[in-house]
Amino acid sequence: MHTQPFFRRRLLAALVAFALAPAMSLADSPVHEANGAARHDHDRARYALQQGEVRPIAEILRRVADEVPGEVIEVELEREKWLGKRLWVYEIKLIAQDGRLVEVLVDAATAEILAVEED
Repeated sequence: MHTQPFFRRRLLAALVAFALAPAMSLADSPVHEANGAARHDHDRARYALQQGEVRPIAEILRRVADEVPGEVIEVELEREKWLGKRLWVYEIKLIAQDGRLVEVLVDAATAEILAVEED
């Protein structure tokens, strides 16, 4: 089964779209609806990047590849509570070189790996 090239192409397309997306301001495209819910995840992520609250995903993926080699199959950016603090956390699922499914949690602001869990 050749799923790895598919995931690489899908991840690369997402990274390119994210990197080339036009800059937006809150006035141009509101990130939150009236009830405070995020309008779109990608808007929320782009705004966090513009505000310097998170590091670019390419930088995060390089860091993860150095520490936990494997094939990335999914990336999510979540706002989570970690040790009593509200953090942006990249949740990166990958297939490790030994075939295990692993989830790597990364502090999106510092690129620090918070946890590596078998999924």
